[in-house]
Amino acid sequence: MKNLPQHSGAVLKTYSILLFFLALKAAGNSAMAWGMKQIPERMSMNPALYLRAMLNPFVALGVAALILALLTRMALFSLADLSFVLPVTAVGYVIAVFIGKVFLQETVSGQRWLGTLLIFAGAALVGSTSENTTSVTRKARDEPQ
Repeated sequence: MKNLPQHSGAVLKTYSILLFFLALKAAGNSAMAWGMKQIPERMSMNPALYLRAMLNPFVALGVAALILALLTRMALFSLADLSFVLPVTAVGYVIAVFIGKVFLQETVSGQRWLGTLLIFAGAALVGSTSENTTSVTRKARDEPQ
């Protein structure tokens, strides 16, 4: 019972970082999408077009948020298993569809909503499991015998 408060603190930390990651990813992708809709040219293999697009403040903000999201995901991997982090962070796709529909006025078909619902159900299922199955293995390995 002594380890329970420490374990619940680790779970709270993991889910807090997870929420921060999801917010950064949603904000970064939304800002980048909004900024790219303001660029008159379509992107091609010309690097100059990408450099010009990055001068758009929304695109630059999106890139910065996504870089910070990547660093946050690295922190998540230090706290939880890959088999937990990747499926649970897929809920970001659900947030992206919602933001695309509500804020960017994108048309979202019934098939996309169904796919989004399936992603959400899978993320919820994985999120209900233990976030770290390797701590037991590490503890057993590190204990003197």
